Amino acid sequence: MFDSILVVCAGNICRSPTAEYVLKEKLAETNIKVSSAGLTALEGKQADSLAKELASSRNIDMSAHRGRQINSSLVNQNALILVMEQRHLKDLCARYPEARGKTFLLGKWLGDKEIPDPYRQSREAFEHVYELIDSACSAWQKYL
Repeated sequence: MFDSILVVCAGNICRSPTAEYVLKEKLAETNIKVSSAGLTALEGKQADSLAKELASSRNIDMSAHRGRQINSSLVNQNALILVMEQRHLKDLCARYPEARGKTFLLGKWLGDKEIPDPYRQSREAFEHVYELIDSACSAWQKYL
């Protein structure tokens, strides 16, 4: 059904890379390609240290991640785009009308739940966001 998924947030150093690597782990037995990008990416930056630490504690290695900016090529190359917040969906579709119809909230199957940005917040905020992302990725798994 879907051969490629792009996960999008703002800076591409906390939420979208976490979701990218969690999805990669959950979809390891498939041929689905998963990547991530940001609407206002911190290009070239590693994933946030707390995000990496939480993923690592669950045997997920995000050390290879580098932030990258979304562009029309990425939008066109991916069959499904998952975003964290309604405003990301609106912004993405306004910039790239071709994204309409294939862009959804990562929390779609959790009652259209938005995933808040933990950037520069407490460890507890990162843990909460990690659990939301993990639950949302599990919910998507049955549709992929």
